[in-house]
Amino acid sequence: MSRGSGGGYDRHITIFSPEGRLFQVEYAFKAVKASGITSIGVRGKDSVCVVTQKKVPDKLLDQTSVTHLFPITKYLGLLATGMTADARTLVQQARNEAAEFRFRYGYEMPVDVLAKWIADKSQIYTQHAYMRPFGVAAMILGIDEENGPQLFKCDPAGHFFGHKATSVGLKEQEAINFLEKKMKNDPAFSYEETVQVNIIFLDGILHVLPIGILRISNGHGHGNQI
Repeated sequence: MSRGSGGGYDRHITIFSPEGRLFQVEYAFKAVKASGITSIGVRGKDSVCVVTQKKVPDKLLDQTSVTHLFPITKYLGLLATGMTADARTLVQQARNEAAEFRFRYGYEMPVDVLAKWIADKSQIYTQHAYMRPFGVAAMILGIDEENGPQLFKCDPAGHFFGHKATSVGLKEQEAINFLEKKMKNDPAFSYEETVQVNIIFLDGILHVLPIGILRISNGHGHGNQI
């Protein structure tokens, strides 16, 4: 096996290459981009807005059955970018965990707690030979009773961070450059301004009209298909 190449080291998820890389985890990140979809999320002063693309691979499919926006509870939403099958499995497990949390503690699961749970689960999947990482990156959003609007992103490696604005997918870097300019002065966007930033990105960078907007405001989620 030659150094500097993935030969041999990319066949087993628990083996580091001589350069200290886990190739299977890196391939999971490529699987997210391979979906051909770009998603962004922006946190305003009283709401969180995420937008994504909607690509229907077959003309015979019912378009209403294709989505990347998922409600976890009445107060939490998740935007998945990557492999849809992995996303649905992760969403179902997240719903079960949120319901169990509500039953056990008597109050709704906070946004950061759900994000940490998803990140922990993703990280565990990078440690065992009989598992593979999720080929999906997730944005978790909601309104926290103490901290207000919250937006987190979890990746296949198990990282999770809170964001004022973020992006994931095929044109992630272009989106990050766009968002950095918009968030340069740390603006406190209203709901209308938050949505406008997302729509400007879709029109200016992706040249598409928005197809899904999930609004989390005043503790409730509202999803609209356009």
